[in-house]
Amino acid sequence: MKLVYDPATAKKISKMQQRVKWQDPLILQRGIDQTRLVLANNQPDNPEFSFLVVGDSGTGSHRGHHPQRRVAEQILPHRPECSFILHTGDVIYLVGSSEYYQQNFIRPYREFLVGGEHPEKIAYDQMVFNFPVFPVPGNHDYYDLPPILSLLSLTTLPIRRLLPSQLALDVGLHGSGKGRAYAKAFLDYLQAFQVPGQLGKHLDNYYTAQTDTGRCLNYQAGRFTRLPNRYYTFCYGGIDFFALDSNTFNEPAAIPETGAGIEQRRLLEKRRQDFEHEKLQIMETSAKLNPEHPSAAEKLDDLQGQISQIEELIVDIDKQLNTDKTTVTDIEQLEWLKKRLIKSWNTADIRGRVLYFHHPPYVTEATKWQQAQTLAIRHRLRGVLDAVAAQVGYLTQGRPLVDLVLNGHAHCLEHLQTLDTGHADANIHWVVCGGSGYSLRRQRTEGPDLRETVGDTSKLVARSHLFIGRHGYGSQKRRPYSSLRIDVTGDEHPQFILRPLVAEWHQRQWHNSEIKSFTLGNTPLF
Repeated sequence: MKLVYDPATAKKISKMQQRVKWQDPLILQRGIDQTRLVLANNQPDNPEFSFLVVGDSGTGSHRGHHPQRRVAEQILPHRPECSFILHTGDVIYLVGSSEYYQQNFIRPYREFLVGGEHPEKIAYDQMVFNFPVFPVPGNHDYYDLPPILSLLSLTTLPIRRLLPSQLALDVGLHGSGKGRAYAKAFLDYLQAFQVPGQLGKHLDNYYTAQTDTGRCLNYQAGRFTRLPNRYYTFCYGGIDFFALDSNTFNEPAAIPETGAGIEQRRLLEKRRQDFEHEKLQIMETSAKLNPEHPSAAEKLDDLQGQISQIEELIVDIDKQLNTDKTTVTDIEQLEWLKKRLIKSWNTADIRGRVLYFHHPPYVTEATKWQQAQTLAIRHRLRGVLDAVAAQVGYLTQGRPLVDLVLNGHAHCLEHLQTLDTGHADANIHWVVCGGSGYSLRRQRTEGPDLRETVGDTSKLVARSHLFIGRHGYGSQKRRPYSSLRIDVTGDEHPQFILRPLVAEWHQRQWHNSEIKSFTLGNTPLF
């Protein structure tokens, strides 16, 4: 039985456009850029600043511990010295439902919300942050219940109570509504304005920042903290930040209908059947465990993570099996990124660039490197960067096009750097921050070096320098949950000092781990 359903890319795009009234006549009349915001924090534009990063946090309390709350408590002391938080996606597990915002986001991050002293009174679609929080949507923020489960949920109990298991899956009566819950929680949900004159007044109140691309949303902590779109950009301290929705350009290439494609499809269908069988066995095993017993609770926590991991693998297989000539890729967003990067390199006072989105193009977590979605994201991002390099290569003076890329999706904390990939994504620093709450994953057994095979040639394209994820077995199993503090220093050529913040769950106790900070500059490490 499938637990999650991933809507089609075309549906994700069209639904999100409706929710923000994309290119509405009233928006066009005012010359509003719906992909940009300005952070109004009444502070000078200091080239030295700090920010925080979390990702894949969206879990509630585990049996006996609450990883996400522990991560939130770890970043709290850094708040006075930081300017904002970036969230790399998967705000709510398992299917992005509005039912779980209260326990899986509002309560854990209550100190960052207006009225957080009484979190139970905060509605998920009425959140106002007292400290800037800039998320991107993850795959779970778009997921829905499969049609058969949706039908059952209308007539009976929440789905998690229908399953023959003791797994504490965050699945209730409904899913995300094709990302509707995320949109209502974080985006400026303009679709709600139906009364004549209401939309125009709202735009005149909150889209007041003047920029070289037109008026844009004025983000004001404590007053108005909505985002203009599912992908957007902002500038801070001379650094351009680009937030992307990678859920709409992660579709793999279609499988050929003849020759080797037939065998590939057969193998994928067999793998899918095996995963479904494995999932059923896990549920049957979990049904025999007593969650009140500490060792059984630990086992159930592991099994829950395995179920989620299998669901992701099944979704990846389904994407491969269902991709065809009619499958949509979000070309509009990719073209937007290309143009904005070119503009960024042609703007004199911009000294650096940071991209953040959910799916990592480079990662050594055990389940992600060979996923079709990983390959698709890498291929399409390379296409954008190659096109940008063709336009602005003479301006870079040997620097990479992007200083830093931040991702989630893989449940770990990892730092990688690309080598000579043969493309414009060479020599870039990639940091995966996806270990902020949900079940952690191990590093792949092949180790830190990532190779690509083209024809008969295997080429080393990236190397991992740090991996913090699940490790050890039995009583020595360790679960290091993580977030990041990043300090930006330097003048014309910025440096990024990364300070991992790690809380480790080991032998049913919390331990704070001291991980040495490290600096990312513009000089290749190899």
